[in-house]
Amino acid sequence: MNYEKYYDLETFLFTDVHNAFHENEKLSADQFFCIVIWKANRAKSKIAKRLLADFKMNSDDNLDHIVDVMTSKIHEASSSKDKLSVLIEEYKFRLPMASAILSVLYPDDFSVYDIRICEILQGDFPKIADRTFERLWEGYMLYLEKVKEISSKTNYRDADKYLWGKSFYDQLVLDIQNNFKSSKD
Repeated sequence: MNYEKYYDLETFLFTDVHNAFHENEKLSADQFFCIVIWKANRAKSKIAKRLLADFKMNSDDNLDHIVDVMTSKIHEASSSKDKLSVLIEEYKFRLPMASAILSVLYPDDFSVYDIRICEILQGDFPKIADRTFERLWEGYMLYLEKVKEISSKTNYRDADKYLWGKSFYDQLVLDIQNNFKSSKD
């Protein structure tokens, strides 16, 4: 086993996991939870518990089986909208995690919805995650357009990296100007 591949999790996700999904038409639990950890490590236990509580049909079901079924449904969904619907409407993921999962599986079609990026894009983008699915989809489509426009990148993965890096750098400069004092200090 080559454990070193887990050191650079992003490269592992966008090569090994992405390719495995398209070859096998599904993911294993360890591949899926690598995406969850990459997006929000703190969420892994909560997501695992929720999936087991909501989707365990019999005593033999485990996370591998649940993830197998869920990711197979994503693969079978005919459109990007349907793929997002599987995660949001059926499996009750919020837009930030759902978009992270789909950005690994379909990087040409999805960008990671992130509050840091919403701040750069300005507008009502932070509010789209709290809408009905149809309105969420419409808002997410506008978000995708704005991501490419503001970043001047031709693909979502490069746009995500650019905008996240810009957000990180802008916050760092602000922190240095304020001597790393928060409003709570």
